[in-house]
Amino acid sequence: MSNSVLSPRHILIAATVILLWGMNFVVIKIGLKGIPPFLLGALRFMLVAFPAILFLPRPKVSFKLLLAYAMFISLGQFAFLFSAMAVGMPAGLASLVLQAQAFFTVGLSAMVFGDKLRASNLAGMLVASMGLILLGSASLGNTASQVSVAGFVLTLCAALSWASGNVINKKIGVTNVLSLVSWSALVPILPFLLLSYLFEGGDVMLHSVVNMSWSSGLTIVYLAVAATLIGYTLWGKLLSSLPTHLVAPLTLMVPVVGLTAAWLLVDEALSQKQIAGAAIVMAGLLINVFGQKLTDRLRLAFS
Repeated sequence: MSNSVLSPRHILIAATVILLWGMNFVVIKIGLKGIPPFLLGALRFMLVAFPAILFLPRPKVSFKLLLAYAMFISLGQFAFLFSAMAVGMPAGLASLVLQAQAFFTVGLSAMVFGDKLRASNLAGMLVASMGLILLGSASLGNTASQVSVAGFVLTLCAALSWASGNVINKKIGVTNVLSLVSWSALVPILPFLLLSYLFEGGDVMLHSVVNMSWSSGLTIVYLAVAATLIGYTLWGKLLSSLPTHLVAPLTLMVPVVGLTAAWLLVDEALSQKQIAGAAIVMAGLLINVFGQKLTDRLRLAFS
C-alpha cells in the first residue's frame, strides 16, 4: 500500500536518484570527449542489458510495446541527447531543456488517452515555452550559433522521444521496472551500432574501443549501472510505494543538480539571458506541477 508522506528512507532514495540523474549530464559530456555519441549509446545499452538479462525474467509485455518503448525511451532519447551534447549543447542546459518532456507527455497523453488538460498545465506550458524561446534566442546570439541551435533543437527532440516513451510506458502499465529497462536495452544496441558505422565510421569505432581511456570506461559504467539500472530501480521503488503526485515533482531537482554540477565540474557559465530563460522554464515546470493545488487552495480560502 502507498504511503502518503515522504519518510526519511524515501527522502534518501529520492536524493540518490536526483544526484545520479543530475550528474548524468556532466558524465555524458566527459564521455563524449573520447567516444562518439552513437557508439557511446551502443556501449551504454550493451552494459545495461548484459549480464542483467541473464538473471532477470523477461517483462510481461508484448513484443510490440517493448519494441516501441525501447525505440523511443532508449534509442530516440539518447541518440538525440548524445548528438546534441556532441555538437555543443552544454550539460547544464541539456538537463533543463530535457525537462520539456513533462509538457510533451501531458500533450501526448491528452491526444492518446483523452486526459484533460487543466488550466495549470496550459499556463505552465505557456510560461516554459517563453523560457525555451529565450534560451533559443540566446543560442542564436552566440557566435557559434549553428552548433548551439542544433544542440538546442536536438535536445527538444530527445525530450519528445522521452515523452513518447512515457506514453507507451503508461500503455504498458505496472511491471517490473528493472526487467523492463534491462530487456528493452537489447533493442537499441544494433541500431546504435549501425548509426555509428554510417555516421562516425568503422575506423573511429575501432579506434575508440581499442584506445578507450579509463575515464571513458568509467563513463559507460556510470551511464549503464548508476544512471540506468540503479536510478530506474530506485525510481520504481518510489513510484510503487508513494502516490505519483508526490514522486513526479522530485524530477524538478534534476536540472538544479545538473546546472550546479556543470558549473562546478566543467566550468559551464551561463549568460544572463540564459539564466533568465532557465528560471522561466523552471517557473513553468513548477506551475505545471503545483499550479492546480495552489488554485484549489486559494479557491477554498476565499470561498
